[in-house]
Amino acid sequence: MKKIHRATVAGTGMMVPGIASTLALGGVATTILGRSEGRAWNALQMAREQLLLLEQNGIISAEQSNGAIERMDASHDFRGTLEGADLVVESIPENMELKQAWIAEVEEIVGSDCWITSNTSGLSITVMSERARHPERIATTHFWNPAHLMPLVEIVRSPATADEVVWGLKALYERCGKVPVVVKKDRPGQLGNRLQMAMVREAVNIVSEGIADVEDVDRAASLGFGLRLPVYGIFEHQDLVGRDAFTVCDYVTKDLYNEPGAPPLYKLMHEKGSLGAVPGKGFHDWSRKSPEEVRYRRDRWLWELLTATYGEWIRPKNGD
Repeated sequence: MKKIHRATVAGTGMMVPGIASTLALGGVATTILGRSEGRAWNALQMAREQLLLLEQNGIISAEQSNGAIERMDASHDFRGTLEGADLVVESIPENMELKQAWIAEVEEIVGSDCWITSNTSGLSITVMSERARHPERIATTHFWNPAHLMPLVEIVRSPATADEVVWGLKALYERCGKVPVVVKKDRPGQLGNRLQMAMVREAVNIVSEGIADVEDVDRAASLGFGLRLPVYGIFEHQDLVGRDAFTVCDYVTKDLYNEPGAPPLYKLMHEKGSLGAVPGKGFHDWSRKSPEEVRYRRDRWLWELLTATYGEWIRPKNGD
C-alpha cells in the first residue's frame, strides 16, 4: 500500500490547522499552503497551539506534539509546495466552480501518483472531479469541526475513485489517530451531514409549530439521545429496543416535516440576515450568549470524553 511521506493542506480556513496537525501526528511532513505568507503562517501557528492543547489535556504526549510541530511548515509558494507532494488536501471555500478549477490546476503540477482530496462537507466529489484528467486518484476526506479533536473522517468515493486510494486513505487516517468511515456512494451531505440535516430540519419544524422553544430543543438533544450517542449507535439502540422501536418509528415518522428544502422559518431567518453568532442573531440571541464560551464548553467536553472513553483508539499510531 502506498506510503504518504509528504502532504500539502491548502487553504487558511478554520479546518486547515486541525487537518495539518492530524497528518503531522501520523508522521507525515505537512505544509500549509495559503494565499499569502501571513495567512499561511497564522494557520501554522494555530496548528501548533492545537497540538499543545492536545498535549496539555493528555490526548498526546510531549514527544508526539514536538515531533508533529517539527514536521509542519507553511508556504504561499503554490507550485513549489505542491511539487513532490504525495497527498494534497483541499480546504478552500465551498464553491464548485472554484474547486473544479483548483483541482485542474493542481493536476498540472503534482506527480502522477499524488492523491488529491477535498474537505468539502457536502459538495459532490464526482462533479468536482469532472475536469480532472485522473479522477481515479481523487476523493473526499471530510473532517468534522473542530478537526484537531473530532475523531471522524468521512472518505467519500466517486464512481471513478480507485480502491487503492480509498483504502490507502483509510489506513493513513487510522495511523493519524482518526476514525475514518467509507461512504460508498457520493450523495449530497455524504453520511454524517445527511443524518444531521434530517435532525436540523425537524428541530426547526418543532420550533415553527410551537411544540417547544429553541432552548428546550437544544437541551432535549444534548441531554437525551445525544448524550449516549458517543458510545451507543443509532442501530444499536434500535436493535436493543426491538419491536417497540419499529412501532414508534412507524407512528412518529408520519408526523415529521418531510418537505424538500429548508423549512419556511429557516428561509425567513436567512432572508432577514439572522444567520447566527456572527451577526448576533440566529435561533439564539447572541447578544446574550458568548460564542467563545459555547466553543470552550464544546471543546472541554470533547477533551474529557476522548481521554476518558476512547483512550488509545484516538491516539496517533505513528509519528514519533
